[in-house]
Amino acid sequence: MTAGRPGGFQVGLDIGGTFTDLVLLDRTSNQLQLHKCLTTPQDPAVGALQGLQELLAMAGVALGEVDALLHGTTLVTNAIIERRGRPTGLLTTSGFRDVLEMGHEQRYDIYDLFLRYPAPIVPRRHRLELSERLDRDGQILTPLDLEQVDSLVDLLVNDGVEALAVCLLHSYRNPQHERLVLERVRERHPSLYVSASCEVVPEIREYERTNTTACNAYVQPLMDKYLARIEGALAEGGFQGRFSLMLSSGGIASPEVARRYPIRLLESGPAGGALATAYLGRRAGEKDLLAFDMGGTTAKACLIQDGRPDVAAEMEAGRVHRFKRGSGLPIRAPVVDMIEIGAGGGSIARRDQLGLLKVGPQSASADPGPACYGRGGSEPTVTDACLLLGYYDPEFFLGGSMRLAPDASRSSLEALGSGLGMSAVEAAWGVHQVVCESMARAARVHIIEKDQDPRNFPLLAFGGAGPAHAARVARILGTHSMLVPPVSGVASALGFLVAPTSFEIVRSYPGAFDSLSWPAIAELYSAMEHEARELLERAGVREKDVRIERSVEARLIGQFHEIEVPLPDGGIDTATGPALAVAFDRVYAERYHNVLQGYRPMAMSWRLRGVGPEPQVDLHAESLIRGGTPAPKGTRQAYFPELRGFSETPVYARGALPVGVPVDGPAIVEERESTTVIPPGDRFEVDEVGNLRVLINVGTLSAAPSVRKSET
Repeated sequence: MTAGRPGGFQVGLDIGGTFTDLVLLDRTSNQLQLHKCLTTPQDPAVGALQGLQELLAMAGVALGEVDALLHGTTLVTNAIIERRGRPTGLLTTSGFRDVLEMGHEQRYDIYDLFLRYPAPIVPRRHRLELSERLDRDGQILTPLDLEQVDSLVDLLVNDGVEALAVCLLHSYRNPQHERLVLERVRERHPSLYVSASCEVVPEIREYERTNTTACNAYVQPLMDKYLARIEGALAEGGFQGRFSLMLSSGGIASPEVARRYPIRLLESGPAGGALATAYLGRRAGEKDLLAFDMGGTTAKACLIQDGRPDVAAEMEAGRVHRFKRGSGLPIRAPVVDMIEIGAGGGSIARRDQLGLLKVGPQSASADPGPACYGRGGSEPTVTDACLLLGYYDPEFFLGGSMRLAPDASRSSLEALGSGLGMSAVEAAWGVHQVVCESMARAARVHIIEKDQDPRNFPLLAFGGAGPAHAARVARILGTHSMLVPPVSGVASALGFLVAPTSFEIVRSYPGAFDSLSWPAIAELYSAMEHEARELLERAGVREKDVRIERSVEARLIGQFHEIEVPLPDGGIDTATGPALAVAFDRVYAERYHNVLQGYRPMAMSWRLRGVGPEPQVDLHAESLIRGGTPAPKGTRQAYFPELRGFSETPVYARGALPVGVPVDGPAIVEERESTTVIPPGDRFEVDEVGNLRVLINVGTLSAAPSVRKSET
């Protein structure tokens, strides 16, 4: 990589499970350069840096001309799923050593006689107890013994522990003991990575707080070394701009924040996709959308309402059963509210013990990859099915930079079909149908749980595999329209470029609205705001540009689940309680269509989000073709059950399609990063900002011929 002077260029870089996506934005012309390359699972930094070098070479831009590099990574997620973090210890209050194994003491599947839970992130021998104690109000009952701290930490270090989690009872009300432990450990063991719950997640509920703190410590060494390697390579190449990372909440943060709170990067890539959907929807005049992101490993959905994705307070990692809520490790950290709805392009299809066709959750990943990649993989995948059905051109995958092997796909699907009593083509269509049906089913549940009608939300399809499956998914959902943006194959990376710098802070301070100490709440928010402004200032946001958003997690006394209620504007005093009660009733009624009378609302946790200005990105559509008749670049045989099998199907180059001219399906639209499949009965055209707008004929659903009942 060559050096140069900053020149108004920005790069979004998203490392996925199969592909690494990159976007280069020229802020002067608002033109984009896109690139996609295989991820290197053993060391994701290798593929990312190589892809960055290729992207800049394609654009003729030196690394030193790049003002900002915004990065999302699956490092944290993969480390927890694959248990590749560093040996971690836990210091906790006497009597709470086994919180990580006790969990919620609830069954996530009451009918599973062989129920399994994820193993604790910290083994029992590395979980040690301190004889200290605070009461629920933070008053000291048993003082902390620092000599005991020294003794226990020495034991852990001598046993090979490289990271330490500190989670003491009720420290969210009084962090004094945890801060004393932090100070002592950092003084005596400066090379030990330490995470304390009073900094990572100062919230009520022992299991969630302990697990989140332990997971943060578990991945801290990996994140620190990973960032050091990336920063070193960038500096060596002459990079002088701002390096930032995408948080799961949809905000951008500095490397310092990522090192302190790596657990907040758990879903950084998918969060970028949700932000890109909101941005692209605004450009297209659509504020309510369903983001449909199907990459090489997974498919995810996120509801965009009034131009914004919802942000949840908790997520799960490392599920034993990928699609069963409660089977993973609970992580208390703000995250864009999305749901994993199915398989990705690299997901493996197989015959299960009941003789049914099953797709995923195992993935061929980037190495060895699907059979058609020719890299040693032999098992059939979703990508192999699309290739055999004629949806993908083996000579034009990634714009021709990667040639696929159709014979390998056919062989793998013949082997699958022989056990199911099907031909290779029937097996391929079965895989395609199973994937689309399961994704639509999961997406429908996600939307209905938010009290919305799936038919009212057009799909915005992106990811390398999303546009090839989205029309079928939309039909099953009953959705009448679909958008495929011009950057569909790398939309998550684009989302990084439109994300504001932000950070969210939460503090638990339980109490009924009518009995809280409002001066104490005001003091709490003052401290939270000071911390947020300080973090944003370090990330380069001017103080006058910081916007503060406040909310509270609240519930009716006696209930278990909270709802998030915006805090009324203005100062916090005795008048805040009644105003907050009115706001609570409004949000509660919107959610549940009823307000229970005679019950008192109470607060559990108080939230503050500091947000910098949103980047202004105005992508020009000047290169769009005006006038003319769409002319296919060729045809190929593609499988559509509506047409009783294979049919000669026109193939269009996306960049050659004129604006506003409708084209009837069946059709295939190709671009370098993705392929859009338009089934018979659907119609599409290019709109004024470059989207493919697809009108879905929901009355043309067709069952697969001779495909047995199957599941995902």
